[in-house]
Amino acid sequence: MAHLPQPLADLPVRVEACVLEPLAFATPRFERLTTVVALTGGEHVGRGEDVAYEPDTQHEHRATAPFTLTGTATLAEWSSRLDDIALFAAEPTNHASHDYRRWAYESALLDLGLRQAGTTVGALLGREPAPVRFCVSSGLGPDAWLAVDPAIEFKLDAGEDWTAERVAELEALDRVRVVDIKAHYGDAWGLAPEAARHQLELVLTGMPDVVIEDPPVDDHALALLAGQLGRVAFDAPVHALADILHLPQTGWMNIKPSRFGTIARLLEAIDHCERHDIRLYGGGQFELGVGRRQIQELAALFYPDGPNDVAPGAYNALTAEPGLPQSPLTGFGLSAGFGA
Repeated sequence: MAHLPQPLADLPVRVEACVLEPLAFATPRFERLTTVVALTGGEHVGRGEDVAYEPDTQHEHRATAPFTLTGTATLAEWSSRLDDIALFAAEPTNHASHDYRRWAYESALLDLGLRQAGTTVGALLGREPAPVRFCVSSGLGPDAWLAVDPAIEFKLDAGEDWTAERVAELEALDRVRVVDIKAHYGDAWGLAPEAARHQLELVLTGMPDVVIEDPPVDDHALALLAGQLGRVAFDAPVHALADILHLPQTGWMNIKPSRFGTIARLLEAIDHCERHDIRLYGGGQFELGVGRRQIQELAALFYPDGPNDVAPGAYNALTAEPGLPQSPLTGFGLSAGFGA
């Protein structure tokens, strides 16, 4: 069982009330909904964001407001209490939603405790935040963004229609740092097995320097990856250290904090990767609120130099606009609070 580092475990948090704040953002394909958990204590408010993708799961969260405990306890004690709270009125359609909702409450508690104590995660863990390099992962093609900022770096999803010619064009740009094969998302968001294997082969041969995220791990794919696992990262299958240990040993790992559910599980996985020289980069979940700033702040503390998929939310806009914040992001750790 994962345990919080002592300075975080002992952080006192006083909770007086819980309010849920709905957020929404329209995209060309769907309406993105998230729910912000706002915990109040004294003059302070701590926030975390539930990033579950299914609208029915978000509506169910907003209708139930399950966090009813109040009082003062350490962060470790609050996390233990959350183990005994039914955060769902009914089983969600996506099992990962359990982790996403748990993370919303854990991150809100951490945020609140830090604000009440007037400190930061970095100060408690003895880590200095650094400017955060980020890549853009957008529904728009690279050309649209390069027209407004030629220095932008990209994380791209491998398209089922990619050809060797298209891969060569992307390689010639010299701006693509990560290609996501999406072999572990299932039918809704990922590539079919045969398509994933084909795109893996194209990217392996045509883009020799990019990080390859979430390739298939069947015998055929592992044969293709022989000798190249150092450039592979996993994302979707990873919710805990145990998942990392069951996957092929790679040179990279994409860390999406909300996938881990608890702060303890997140930090346990990061510690393992640091001790075993597995390079890290952060990933986002289309956060609409405070969750985006939080994943950027964690990147600033633990993996600032990676090809982080944590670009400011404005990069999710329907058109590429000039004047947006550029990589690297700065200004972390200058004020009290995890989600400041």
